[in-house]
Amino acid sequence: MSARSRSSSPEFDPLAFDQDFTPLPEYKAPTDTALDFGGLLPEPLKLHEDLKTGCGGQLWPAGMTLAKHMLRYHGDKLQKARILEIGAGGGLVGLAVAKGCSFATPMYITDQLEMEELMAYNTTLNGLNDKVKSMILNWGEPLPEEIVALKPDTILAADCVYFEPAFPLLLQTLKDLLALEPNATVYFCFKKRRRADMQFLKAARKTFKITELEDEDRPVFSREGLFLYAFTRQ
Repeated sequence: MSARSRSSSPEFDPLAFDQDFTPLPEYKAPTDTALDFGGLLPEPLKLHEDLKTGCGGQLWPAGMTLAKHMLRYHGDKLQKARILEIGAGGGLVGLAVAKGCSFATPMYITDQLEMEELMAYNTTLNGLNDKVKSMILNWGEPLPEEIVALKPDTILAADCVYFEPAFPLLLQTLKDLLALEPNATVYFCFKKRRRADMQFLKAARKTFKITELEDEDRPVFSREGLFLYAFTRQ
């Protein structure tokens, strides 16, 4: 999948917005959802959404966008990939990839302790326990032994930019992961909600090579304030 430089039109540049762009969506009650991502999955992904342990328990727009991107453009390119999702919430992106893509090495979907039960529940709900392992990975802390052993080269991160005090912790974890596997790519999607969100991207550019990923849905999701990038080592 090719990526293009960030010389795109200013209307799609997240740094061009100097004011708060859109409010956070309202939370919703626990529910069960089935998703086929516009027919990209022959059998829908089933997800239980529950906010009792945090906002990661519901579906968010960047997760939907990244999952669809991976299914559309990487479905047959991950056979040898070592896949990790960070900030997985209920596991939307990783479980969609597990359901729709072929790969030999079991992937890890990770988040904080509060999300562990929901990640495991949704993994079992989709019969993916042989392909997906859920575990705790706290940003800014040393990487778990299992992740060090995995040396992931395909890292998924959606809607991880939402809480400014966590930005340095997220950056540290991304640095650690790319130091662990210098040829890794981080597929990174976020929705610009506040001016502070752009500080993360500014800081990331000092450490990583950041390119904007081609996607046929870009005209649609760009209008919604969503941005899709690849992070690699400089």
